[in-house]
Amino acid sequence: MTSASTHKPLDGRVFVITGAGRGLGASYAREAARLGAKIVVNDIGKTLQGESTGESPADEVVRDIIAAGGEAIADTHDITDYDGAQALIEAAVKHFGGMDVLINNAGILRDRMFANMSIEEWDDVIRVHLRGHFCTSRHAAAYWKDKAKQQGGPVDAAMIQTTSIAGLHGQPGQANYATAKCGIAMLAHITHMELFERYGVRSYAIAPSARTRLTLNSPGAVEVVNKKMANGFDYFDPDNVAPFVLWLGMRGCPAPSGAVFGVEGDVVRRYNSWQVGSTVRNNSKRWTFDELQAAGPELFKGQDRAFSPMSDVITHF
Repeated sequence: MTSASTHKPLDGRVFVITGAGRGLGASYAREAARLGAKIVVNDIGKTLQGESTGESPADEVVRDIIAAGGEAIADTHDITDYDGAQALIEAAVKHFGGMDVLINNAGILRDRMFANMSIEEWDDVIRVHLRGHFCTSRHAAAYWKDKAKQQGGPVDAAMIQTTSIAGLHGQPGQANYATAKCGIAMLAHITHMELFERYGVRSYAIAPSARTRLTLNSPGAVEVVNKKMANGFDYFDPDNVAPFVLWLGMRGCPAPSGAVFGVEGDVVRRYNSWQVGSTVRNNSKRWTFDELQAAGPELFKGQDRAFSPMSDVITHF
């Protein structure tokens, strides 16, 4: 039995983390292992453009974890392949005896202004982000559903999806990426509605801001994420994001399931879902153009613009 003095907050928890060979995913994996979790490090080993690098970044992270006394295995299944995603979940169950937390972190970029975007650039990003999140989540959900039924009660599990401030606020040049990320936030909400009450699976979406391959290749982000605060704090260090994300995966985390969070530096934000801003009615009759024109000031009262850009969120520098 682990003594109180050596107990770690994630002892015994099994994490599956996609895109964990570099950046945020690697930070999550190393820190989760340090806190006692057992890790499946999934990374297909490709560039942001989806090309093979010939490297095995997952193996490198696993070596680091094991050298530090942790437990981890590498996995290179393609998460956009339905059967490959199933094999990833099964690898965790087979090697570690179960799975408690799924962090979907893998992603690519195909940035292009919308009027110039190709169908391939659209499809590739939607496939990796939306389909990739679906495939792993679908198999994880089935595993937890069966486990809850077998044990006759809810599991204490967590599914953590990665949205983006681009998906929540918008960003020119990233219509494909932002659309996928916005969909991922809603996926987290729907899986909460279906899985939490029935099976005890908490569902979250996080919008992390950190210095990663994605942000270093994102329009408008590269200059910001390379800056440090006046006191020397490396605000966009990926390691700053890991504690909150892993806290969501701990046993009995009190964060409400279905929530969407923005995480960066020393800041955590909770986002509200779509909310009605204003309402006008027309006395139980169909609107005319003239009536709509007259109601416009009331409908759009207090609205200076449709959506706030990223610069409204990242205001620290």
